[in-house]
Amino acid sequence: MTAAGAPGTALAADPEDEKWLRCAQCAASVYVPRLVRNQHVCPECGHHRRLGARERLGVLVDEGSFRPAEQVRGADPLGFSDSRPYTERLAQARRRTGLDDAMLYGTAAIGGHPVMVAVMDFGFMGGSMGSAVGETVARAAEEAEARRWPLVLSAGSGGARMQEGALSLMQMAKSAQALERLRDAGVPSVCVLTDPTFGGVTASFATLADLLVAERGGLIGFAGPRVIEAATRERLPAGFQTAEYLKGQGMLDRVEPRDGVRPLLARLLTLLGGDRTPPPAASAAPSGPAAPAGAAGRAARVPGRSAWETVRLARDIDRPTTLDYIWRICGDFVELHGDRNFRDDPAVVGGIGDIDGVTVMIIGHQKGHDTKELVARNFGMPGPEGYRKALRLMRLADSLGLPVVTLVDTQGAAPGVGAEERGQAWAISECIAGMTRLRVPVVATVTGEGGSGGAIALAVANTVLMMENACYSVISPESCSTILHGDPSRGAAMAEALRITAPELLGLGVVDGVVDEPDGGAQAAPAEAAAALKSAVLSALSGLAGLGADELREQRHARFRRQGVVADV
Repeated sequence: MTAAGAPGTALAADPEDEKWLRCAQCAASVYVPRLVRNQHVCPECGHHRRLGARERLGVLVDEGSFRPAEQVRGADPLGFSDSRPYTERLAQARRRTGLDDAMLYGTAAIGGHPVMVAVMDFGFMGGSMGSAVGETVARAAEEAEARRWPLVLSAGSGGARMQEGALSLMQMAKSAQALERLRDAGVPSVCVLTDPTFGGVTASFATLADLLVAERGGLIGFAGPRVIEAATRERLPAGFQTAEYLKGQGMLDRVEPRDGVRPLLARLLTLLGGDRTPPPAASAAPSGPAAPAGAAGRAARVPGRSAWETVRLARDIDRPTTLDYIWRICGDFVELHGDRNFRDDPAVVGGIGDIDGVTVMIIGHQKGHDTKELVARNFGMPGPEGYRKALRLMRLADSLGLPVVTLVDTQGAAPGVGAEERGQAWAISECIAGMTRLRVPVVATVTGEGGSGGAIALAVANTVLMMENACYSVISPESCSTILHGDPSRGAAMAEALRITAPELLGLGVVDGVVDEPDGGAQAAPAEAAAALKSAVLSALSGLAGLGADELREQRHARFRRQGVVADV
């Protein structure tokens, strides 16, 4: 069995045996009844004590809702013995935990939503994964698929169970296969990673769920920290392998305190159980070909201002950001994080939200309203990990049948050595190509700046809309001036020449509709602008609702196939 974890991961004694305990992390004396009321979290320092499977169910699912399935009991396939026979170790673990093996599964409810749930118990031989755990994951996934119920897993393990040899190794493949089949079936899965989760469990089903939520402070990884230090003889970074560290590295969607996990899951299950089909088109609609017959917008009829004035409005620091729009148009929104590869890029935000009861995956570039936020968000210019996060969320939406809504607002993709080394061009091209393959409706809106490849990477949509005072171009006017005239001073003239405004692009067929803004731009009346955007997006989704997966792909292909002007020879 792979050892994992670190000193100080539990309180100093068993709460059943003492009235007062000393927290092994902060050394505070904790009154046991208070500890129990606090879900076994130290009230002084927030340290999360490890829970057994039944304790975990008590904080994870609705009270009294768990109904156990027939549990899986492992055997001794190798006749393994070290200082004691494996059969004796199993018997001891069963007596101590009251479980047949290291995972317990059955049906339950979270926030009133029915789920299949499977939880691990670290107290059973370190939560190691042998044949019984692999079989339990497979059965839970198969039953979730048959019932069309979400699968909620809770992982806490030292890794594969060495006493079962290669058969234990095979459980990595069995459990991974089970999660992939569930994804192919479009049934959502969530894994709650707890302290500790290591080895073959982390490298299989625990990190293959659609959504990864970790408890605050939990240690998660493949090799344990002491193993890594011994192998590399290097000091590990502060917080290495903690849930918070891994979220920053793009590996997790969320990190929550213990008392926040069930409410978060309830919100997610509510969103995932919502409608995917928009209601009939709203009365307000964008101008242009995508709008219902007879609709007309001010922006399409009267451009009203110069291209350079529009550029300045599009770049205004007070203009609503993607998150500003999301929180105005969505009744609820759960942000998801990370590209599962390198880090979480704050220049791209995305997650599951509902727009008037229609559940969508909504993704966009994120700038900011002050210097601190702009710097933190890299001025809305994503690195490769931002586009990989976006594509990950789009593919998740595709699997779950959620329409995709994107909001485009970026000067362009981030330049720099690091971005190039991590494959910026590859990430953008993969995002563009990935959007062409989506089987769900996709609606994109250019809300501010639509700069070059960094913009179109989120705009390969069935319907492309544009806010009245947005701009969309292959290059910024200043850069165009610099290339053609040697300096940026002719940016205003280049803005006119490039035809980058919404009315111009509507006429060229680059966008399908223009969303009117209030006088003075969206920044003058954000609530009014958000209402217009919401109406336009719902109208566009409604117009796509009758198309099947193949039709949506073909329509998207045809839309971009006809772009461009060529001369007949």
